[in-house]
Amino acid sequence: MHQLFSLLRNSSHCVFLSGAGISTLSGIPDFRGTKGIYKQFDADKIFDIDYFREDPTYFYTHGREFIYNLEQKEPNIIHKVLAKLEEQGLVKSIITQNIDMLHQKAGSKRVIEIHGSPAQHTCLHCDRKFPYEFISPIVHGPQVVPRCDRCGGLVKPDIIFFGEMLDQNTLMQAFSESSKADLMIVIGSSLVVHPAASLPLNTAKHGGRLVIVNNMPTPLDEYAYLRYPDLEEVFRHLEKEIM
Repeated sequence: MHQLFSLLRNSSHCVFLSGAGISTLSGIPDFRGTKGIYKQFDADKIFDIDYFREDPTYFYTHGREFIYNLEQKEPNIIHKVLAKLEEQGLVKSIITQNIDMLHQKAGSKRVIEIHGSPAQHTCLHCDRKFPYEFISPIVHGPQVVPRCDRCGGLVKPDIIFFGEMLDQNTLMQAFSESSKADLMIVIGSSLVVHPAASLPLNTAKHGGRLVIVNNMPTPLDEYAYLRYPDLEEVFRHLEKEIM
């Protein structure tokens, strides 16, 4: 553990890559774990853009259970320690696969959300924007599916669904950060979803070191300079180091 903090302290450009595993401590299920979202709902429907256009009720009905209750979720020790590390200048950016907005809620400023976020929603017909706070009560009400109050079009969260292109500016930022990183620490990610899984390899390609903290093996474990299985244990230790 001391070796990890030594790497952090001596890094000139440390970048974290976070996945769904970090938010389970906040009561948010991951996607591919034993109790993950894809064990409860059909992965081919819940985030599929074509199915969403055909039957948005499926997404919004099930989304009440893990997206449209995020105002009730609080950052855990991982989010809070990352925000503190950024405040102290030890972390330059956080690239996240998550859509729960807890990094920002904890106080992190430099967050790159490569899969988008439900913070904003967009009318698929006229592009009008709606904030999460406006949409959530509709989803929990009798209407369930939000419609644009100007044109009646279907409203979709600014989450990247399967079948949609990632935002190219966001992706460029992520690859730029991974190229500059002399240390990338992957936390709570299975590293099987691309292009996120390519980012640690990009760091390694440019001479940076890779640390992986995840409770299951990943395809990139052989590239890791350090490897830890227990996220909470690692961040309890980091919390003591920075206090």
